Amino acid sequence: MAAGITSLTLTEVAARIRTREVSATEVLDAVLARAKEVQPKLNCILRIDEALARAAAQLADADLARGHLRGPLHGVPLAHKDMYYRAGVPSSCGSRVKGKVPEKATATALKRLDAAGAIQFGVLHMAEFAYGPTGHNYHDGHCRNPWNTAHVTGGSSSGSGSSVAARAGFAALGSDTGGSVRLPAAICGITGLKVTYGRVSRAGAMPLSHSMDTVGPLARSAQDCALLLGVLAGADPADPTAATEPVPDYLARLALPAKGMRVGIPMSYFTDDMDPSVGAALTESLKALESLGCEIVPVTLPAEMAAIDVAGTHIIAAEAAAYHGNWLRTRPQDYSPQVRARLERGLALPATRYIDALRLRGHALAEFSKAVFAKVDVLHAPCIPIPTPTIVETDVGGSPNMDRTLALMTKFMRPFNYLGLPSLALPCGFLASGLPVGMQLVGRPFDEGTILRLGHAFQQATDWHEREPKV
Repeated sequence: MAAGITSLTLTEVAARIRTREVSATEVLDAVLARAKEVQPKLNCILRIDEALARAAAQLADADLARGHLRGPLHGVPLAHKDMYYRAGVPSSCGSRVKGKVPEKATATALKRLDAAGAIQFGVLHMAEFAYGPTGHNYHDGHCRNPWNTAHVTGGSSSGSGSSVAARAGFAALGSDTGGSVRLPAAICGITGLKVTYGRVSRAGAMPLSHSMDTVGPLARSAQDCALLLGVLAGADPADPTAATEPVPDYLARLALPAKGMRVGIPMSYFTDDMDPSVGAALTESLKALESLGCEIVPVTLPAEMAAIDVAGTHIIAAEAAAYHGNWLRTRPQDYSPQVRARLERGLALPATRYIDALRLRGHALAEFSKAVFAKVDVLHAPCIPIPTPTIVETDVGGSPNMDRTLALMTKFMRPFNYLGLPSLALPCGFLASGLPVGMQLVGRPFDEGTILRLGHAFQQATDWHEREPKV
């Protein structure tokens, strides 16, 4: 029974708790058992708050017995990346700089999940200060890929990707500044949503780059992401950058057919450095979309795509260095050498280069929208152009090609953070090695409903998202 529970999607388990087919306590028991089983192999969990979670599950069952339904996630146990603050509880942010002082306020994202009835049972592994695309962490040990533990999970939401894929959680919060939701989702074979900049409040979440940070879910399916986005999205007085744009019914949008949707395939940039085996999986995914009645339309991207990637890199570097400036001066020894070196590069970035990167942004979005969204509804692109590398290949001194490998992992991700566009990463195949391949669907600003609709239709026609790693 426990294995059956943990194989359910978030949507399915929430429905079964709601109809009292299974209790919140039974679900929590199954998830905790699975988490304890996989943790020694994957190192995906930083802390489990078992006593608090059990008390919350018992209360959720008692409420439901009295006819009180808290919300669409009533009684569902979840764990999240350890950068979402909860009042009275320390958050490490994957570092040795933080983690000893209790936080003063609770993140808006956690408050909204609480209000929807979810139960937080712990916190998940992450790259140090969310500044790393692989999942490496030299303080807490490296997180492991559930499909092959020699390989990276993707970062920085490493524990979110690994635990959800391993069925040690139904979904988890991640953050995406340069790919940190979509990379772990693609590499671990699950679904991850990078939202439009401002779609979800960032209040109470550790900042990395205030101009590019986004809060988003990793889950088993597009349907699960739609359910979570409906809970998370919306304006927030605690975050002046949270958009006041109306929040649609994302789940209702999933019922619309994909037939007639125009799906763009880029003729440049996203074709560079493409490994043939990854390219073959992407081609098959387009065939599946065609079978749903989608029109596949080649699109010519703006010539400055590489410049967009560089501009995004400069913004992250400068803003991260500014946030960490005091700690870098007073506690440099508490950073790992890799993260400290990346932050110090930001300190050396000229202010003019940072300002130019900000100034280009509006023009770049206008040119991209004219080239792409004037012709299609959604852009289809790979997540990463190469097979998932190993931990050794991406470790300091592990390979002479390390820098190039790391650059390739983020090359197709960061442009959409810079442009502020929503992007859904989802599995679209597996390589002969047994490792998953991910694709991303990119939409217009605040049009998460369209990419979720297409992603859901794709997952109704394929079973890649249902496959489970043998951990």
